[in-house]
Amino acid sequence: MADKRGSGASSRTPLGKKDRRPERDASAEAEREEKQAEGEVNGDAAAEGAAANGQDNGELTVEPMELPPFEIIAGDRIDPFFFKFQFKNVEYSSGRNKTFLCYLVDEGKEGLLRGYLEDEHSSAHAEEAFFQQILANYDPALNYAITWYVSSSPCSACAAKLVQILKARKTTRLTIFSARLFLWEEPEIQAGLKALAAAGCKLRMMKPLDFSYVWDTFVESDEEHFTVWEDCQENYEYYQEKLADILQ
Repeated sequence: MADKRGSGASSRTPLGKKDRRPERDASAEAEREEKQAEGEVNGDAAAEGAAANGQDNGELTVEPMELPPFEIIAGDRIDPFFFKFQFKNVEYSSGRNKTFLCYLVDEGKEGLLRGYLEDEHSSAHAEEAFFQQILANYDPALNYAITWYVSSSPCSACAAKLVQILKARKTTRLTIFSARLFLWEEPEIQAGLKALAAAGCKLRMMKPLDFSYVWDTFVESDEEHFTVWEDCQENYEYYQEKLADILQ
């Protein structure tokens, strides 16, 4: 299991408001490469890539990559340390190499289904695991209103799978609030977010009020008051602008 208590982000250099980016540290590129590799070998995309490289040109054969068993951690409330670290809306930072997904599900019955998932990014991601473990049984007679609060937006592979699920489950409505945008400059990530929106998924960035709501609803706070971190509002505005540009 990866160490969940990674080091914090480094200090930032002040920038003008228009060009301002949330803070990032020196390990950003390593994390970027790691996450890109995960997306590339996840699910059908890996098999299709191997087939294209090995069978079409007759010159190169790519052996299927053997992945270790994945681990999905499910629970009712998140440790406050993990929430403050993993949900902090910086751009990239050491240790933030997994997804925390807090969910609310309204099936039109009494009460809401509530909890969280945490993935170890070794195979299935939390977004896919939600529909495998939490909402595996779909009843087309019910209307599902699902709300997620995630530490970062879906990768391209997860976005594609979510699009398939939403198209297959016609009575399911999904809203995703993201603390950060994952690799938002990459064309395949932008295409995935656009496809999600076109499939009816509502994509939002988490405002300071949303972080407080998640703290009260999903964190083992022991009635501790939550104070948002410095630059939370500015970072939200930065990400909101980028998301709007992608979805326009």
